Amino acid sequence: MQLPELMEKVENELRLRNYSQRTIKSYLVCLKEYFIYIKNIDQDPNIDLIKKFLLAKQAKGMSSQTVNLYLMAIKHFYTNIAKSNIAIGIKFAKTSDKLPIVLSREEIATILDNIINKKHKILIALSYGAGLRISEVIKLRVKDINLNELTLHIKEAKGAKDRITIFPEKLKDGLGRMIEFRQSNDFIFESERGGALSERSAQKILENALKKSKIKKEATFHSLRHSFATHLLENGVDVRYVQELLGHKNIRTTQLYTKVTNPNLKNIKSPF
Repeated sequence: MQLPELMEKVENELRLRNYSQRTIKSYLVCLKEYFIYIKNIDQDPNIDLIKKFLLAKQAKGMSSQTVNLYLMAIKHFYTNIAKSNIAIGIKFAKTSDKLPIVLSREEIATILDNIINKKHKILIALSYGAGLRISEVIKLRVKDINLNELTLHIKEAKGAKDRITIFPEKLKDGLGRMIEFRQSNDFIFESERGGALSERSAQKILENALKKSKIKKEATFHSLRHSFATHLLENGVDVRYVQELLGHKNIRTTQLYTKVTNPNLKNIKSPF
């Protein structure tokens, strides 16, 4: 089977299994590199060759998360597409325990103060106030908002799962005006050309606001979501509710934020 034909088969299998478009794209990139590296593609994996491939990625300075993505893609291919009976007993690379970049409430307020465009201001405020991923906020449609209950229905989020999350009452009137004369299937944050706003455009809005705010933290769009989770925990919300609002599959992912909010550590005074 030629490489283009094989890649098409892989893509079709991923689509049939209802993988997200982002995961499909990532897996295809990883597998194409892997197929070119090994040259001869057999039904059964060559474990030593896979190890050499992954070590070469590590040698190039790739993060553990990226190396693990290559391994997941390779395992998926041999298990679900090639239907090999040989298990790939390679453990995932140990990932770092870096703490998330969290913006303070004051920094969030400063960022919003430095956004003049009303639609852009609501975009950033909603992303923080509802704990949304960038992919989730740009895909929001009018029908996903319940203004009376102050909730959002997030559909086909990470892992192709739906969830309900909250948004602040402060945004109710602004959102209400934005969707007042819109169709239920319209995107809330449309681009000037129509359709959903691109991720890059949303990122640029935050980057410009951070620059104007003169905030030195290496914050990204995802820092808004980190800040939402951290501030909820600081307010005394149970970590299990935070997990549900964020849509985390494993509570250990949510518990990472407890390291940022540990009040006992913050109350300790330095002896200096």
